[in-house]
Amino acid sequence: MSGHSKWSTIKRKKEKTDQQRASIFTKVTREIIVAAKAGGGDPDNNFRLRMAILKAKEVNMPNDNIQRAIKRGTGQSESDNYEETFYEGYGPAGVAVLVQVLTDNRNRTASEMRYIFSRNNGNLGEAGCVAWMFDTKGLITVENESTNRTEEEMFELAIEAGAEDLQNNSEFYEIYTAATDLDAVRQLIEQNGIAIKSAELTKVPQNTIEVSGEQAQQVIKLIEALEDNDDVQNVYSNADIPDEELE
Repeated sequence: MSGHSKWSTIKRKKEKTDQQRASIFTKVTREIIVAAKAGGGDPDNNFRLRMAILKAKEVNMPNDNIQRAIKRGTGQSESDNYEETFYEGYGPAGVAVLVQVLTDNRNRTASEMRYIFSRNNGNLGEAGCVAWMFDTKGLITVENESTNRTEEEMFELAIEAGAEDLQNNSEFYEIYTAATDLDAVRQLIEQNGIAIKSAELTKVPQNTIEVSGEQAQQVIKLIEALEDNDDVQNVYSNADIPDEELE
């Protein structure tokens, strides 16, 4: 999971600028709308909505924005009709790329995905061409500074709570769970007095491909171009890129 973890850390740092914050607000708003539409506007009874609200708070979205998005999702105010889909393809060095989108126009989004892949030394593939290479996992992040526990103590706590693994990435502990165990593990960790930064479902590659040098930079450019598209919620790849290339 190391390649996935390193990219997640860089992505969090990237989201701190104002322009990127505006983009992430757009993405989180769509996720809240879709979650509320699918499971109702009560986060206590809608796990996906609860996780979307947690993400919104992580990026400091005002509560008024959150409530407006929930109302749009539950039909209390006018809203676009977003649908979730995945696009799959290959990047430089043959790395697998899986793109999660929420779109109100699949034809437009498909055209944009094809353009981004082709412009960045990649190829958009058919449905199913790379999805099988990824497992759906729960991912809980905890800021290192928010707990006075050692890494060994955090690992023991996570495993006792039902997690599968813990990664320490200098600023964050990343706790991986089975997809169905995410909420239960989150609750048990919080009950032990640990403040959680985020909790979400993610896609983890079964195997990674090491890329470096020019190819690594091309992979990074492709992933960033995809993430900059407003329809894109998440980009997953099996590229294992050295720390110095990511920085």
